[in-house]
Amino acid sequence: MVQELRGRLFALTDEAYKIFNEKLVPGTGETIGVRVPKVRELAKMVAKEDADGFLAEMEVAGADFYQEELMLWGMVIGYCKMPLEERWKRLDSWVPKINSWAVCDCGNSTLKFMKKYPEESFAYVCKYLDSENEYEVRFAVVTLMEYFITEEYISRLLEIYRKISHEGYYVKMAVAWAVSVCYVKFPGQTRGLLEKGSRQAGGLEDWTHNKTIQKIRESRRVSEEEKAYLNGLKRKAPGRKNGEVSERS
Repeated sequence: MVQELRGRLFALTDEAYKIFNEKLVPGTGETIGVRVPKVRELAKMVAKEDADGFLAEMEVAGADFYQEELMLWGMVIGYCKMPLEERWKRLDSWVPKINSWAVCDCGNSTLKFMKKYPEESFAYVCKYLDSENEYEVRFAVVTLMEYFITEEYISRLLEIYRKISHEGYYVKMAVAWAVSVCYVKFPGQTRGLLEKGSRQAGGLEDWTHNKTIQKIRESRRVSEEEKAYLNGLKRKAPGRKNGEVSERS
């Protein structure tokens, strides 16, 4: 079945998109060049027709996968029907295979069953926060952002994001993105985190702090007055003159 689906994916190749995608997601293995909506359509079909067979084959294949196959794998887990405990086992096979932000975020977006089982899902996702694998931690960060920025979980989320210390670029970017979304939805509580100062004082580490503020200021849902105030909270990079901040902030 996996080989058959690979053939279907190749039939959907868009060469222009392939070139664009390889520039957008560099160094993460080969891509076929299939647009994400097309991968989703195929995932929904597989979820209805033979999810168990597809997932079982993917788990034992032990081969290098194209980016779109990894996306398909994660999406099928989200779209198909299965007992909750089985989903955890299926996810435990897929999550370690994630090799790019695109695979992580596209696969993650279909895990809507987590809204039905919030406490079980929250506990499951949090176990990946302590991983040394960059994309496993990103999976946790983005999944928490996708399904748990709510009144019930916001305080826990902000504390989780504050404590993340993984130095992977795609983890730090995910944390900045997540905290910026927290700010849009819960500005008062999130502003409190940004006002705390350094990590030692209970805030985010410097790079993530500045990137978070940058992302908030890019939002159309934040007033110009708020943006100006937040800009004043940006931290100066060590060794730079007053008023000068890191180019990566």
